[in-house]
Amino acid sequence: MFSNYLSSIKDVSIFPIIGIIIFFLVFIFVIIKIIRADKKYLTKMENLPLEDDNELKTNSENKNEIE
Repeated sequence: MFSNYLSSIKDVSIFPIIGIIIFFLVFIFVIIKIIRADKKYLTKMENLPLEDDNELKTNSENKNEIE
């Protein structure tokens, strides 16, 4: 059913190419963002699930801890 609609569109073959280009641009953006991320912040977020409740309350009181 949808193939009939797609076959009637002129230059429909450009859509997969545009989709792949958008995918790779987003993928490269995410990779660059991860590489340039603050390592101190990432380490803090890594250890967050492992902290117990006392440490969590102490850290949340200090609002200027992560800059």
